Amino acid sequence: MKVDPQCSYCLLSRVHYESKLSTNDEMLIDKIMQECIRVLNHTYAPGVPASLVSTSMHRRAYELLDDDDPYRDMKEVCNRTAEKVFPIAKAMIWEGNPSDAELFRRAVLAAVIGNFFDFGVMGLEVPISVFDDTFRQHFIRGLDIDDTPRMIKRLDNVVYVADNCGEILLDTLVFDMIKKLGGNVTLVVRGKPILTDVTMKDVKELGIDEKVDRVLTTGSGSIGVDMEQAPQELLDAFSSASLIISKGMANYETLTEHEMGPIAYLLKAKCKPVARDIGVDVGHSVARLFE
Repeated sequence: MKVDPQCSYCLLSRVHYESKLSTNDEMLIDKIMQECIRVLNHTYAPGVPASLVSTSMHRRAYELLDDDDPYRDMKEVCNRTAEKVFPIAKAMIWEGNPSDAELFRRAVLAAVIGNFFDFGVMGLEVPISVFDDTFRQHFIRGLDIDDTPRMIKRLDNVVYVADNCGEILLDTLVFDMIKKLGGNVTLVVRGKPILTDVTMKDVKELGIDEKVDRVLTTGSGSIGVDMEQAPQELLDAFSSASLIISKGMANYETLTEHEMGPIAYLLKAKCKPVARDIGVDVGHSVARLFE
């Protein structure tokens, strides 16, 4: 996905947000904002991949903050909240006597709703204190784009590219369904901390590595998946997958820049540029398969 004019001020808003998470030094924050505006001016141009601009800005902010993980406390909050929501989600998935196809659809829906665990996105307001009510409302509403009937036919060897902490706990519900249906799961996480995205350290601390067949990393702390920095093992996994599942907007922004598939994008459309690119409204729940 290419950069959109709206990305510019959203990125600056997020840089300010993460700076405030890391420091109270207003002079340093002013310096970071000035420097990230310079980076924005240097990298932004029509037709440039959105991830090139965003990764450059966040890397520079982290360097000036001298902080390799300013979201560490926020990631913990997201995980603790997801732990409270998890039993609600599981009960709603298994309610009644659903078929395997319906179980899979509900698990995917739960994981997509979990994509709301993304703080710092301008205009996104989902208070942690009411997330359980938010979850119930969106679960009842369902998926706005539902390609799960086609996805379920391709679960033999799934590569699942994860997004944020918090939602990764709800992603395990999808892992469970894939395993129940006889498939294998390769989980892909970030190589280094970036935003609230899940890393190898996070999945091991949560015990999620035990719920999948193997865990690989993107090889970097870039936004989404930087294919130029991806380890060969990951590239091989992509090429041999029966289905790639890409979670969240950052992965969508980066993986749509490459010819690969079959690939399913699971996400909440949380901003106008991504929603417009997909062809949905902001707030829509998406499970779209490209074969």
